[in-house]
Amino acid sequence: MTDTLTTALQSTDMLLIDNLHAFDFSLDASGLRVECMDGRDLKRWTFTPAQIAAAAMNIDLQAWCISDDKGAHQLVCVQAFSGQDEEHAEQE
Repeated sequence: MTDTLTTALQSTDMLLIDNLHAFDFSLDASGLRVECMDGRDLKRWTFTPAQIAAAAMNIDLQAWCISDDKGAHQLVCVQAFSGQDEEHAEQE
């Protein structure tokens, strides 16, 4: 288990935020930005470095609890894989 959300995000390929899959996210010095489609609606979240630092892991949910000015959110860091990775491993 990682100690901080920042550490977890550095090795993450996909996020689940409030049970929505988000492939489009970025983490930099200004914070974390997340976008995903919910049906036809584009959802966006922005978290400051202070909000990221204050995030806490909920062991029971296996999710990071993070808050912004709109309320609390559950964030799960996921490492994705693809068929391309398997094909490359077979060739070696």
